Amino acid sequence: MSLALAPLDVSVEIEANLPCRKFDPDLWFSDSPAQLELAKSLCGDCPLRVECLAGAAERNEPWGVWGGEIFERGAVVPRKRPRGRPRKADVARDAELAHEVEERLAANGLDSRNSVRLAA
Repeated sequence: MSLALAPLDVSVEIEANLPCRKFDPDLWFSDSPAQLELAKSLCGDCPLRVECLAGAAERNEPWGVWGGEIFERGAVVPRKRPRGRPRKADVARDAELAHEVEERLAANGLDSRNSVRLAA
């Protein structure tokens, strides 16, 4: 008599440990820049970060944090700005962050010119 064992469903085990499954989902779609930065930081150790980012870029996600990056109107933005006119220091910081986003995408094997459209 032999016992047939069902295959272990690893995807269920992995999904339970994903940060977007452990924390409030609204955090990834917040209007608050501070909460979006927190969501980005939680994505840092996610085992599906690269796949999540690639999928969001392919679907042109309209907004939210996907794969550790903030999407707004289908494009990756370095950070969410509050309403109103940005300060000069913020504009300079955004340029630095845009460069950092490019480097992170390249480090993950994503060519931003073809895979992800960066917002100006």
